[in-house]
Amino acid sequence: MNTRITELEIKVAYQEYAIQQLDSVICRQQEQIDSLQKQLNQLKDAIQNPSNGEQSLFNTLDDVPPHY
Repeated sequence: MNTRITELEIKVAYQEYAIQQLDSVICRQQEQIDSLQKQLNQLKDAIQNPSNGEQSLFNTLDDVPPHY
């Protein structure tokens, strides 16, 4: 009976360690997702509302090359 309890305690300890590791991975991934969403929103804003001094991305792409 004592060995079974010890084995269960060992398994619980490994599971707690694994859960902590997974939690830290999930936290890092959420930080990356938040950062990427912020960057995406900034890019959307830059495309939709270009600054006064800057040329729009679409206007630059629509320019005719100089050899025409």
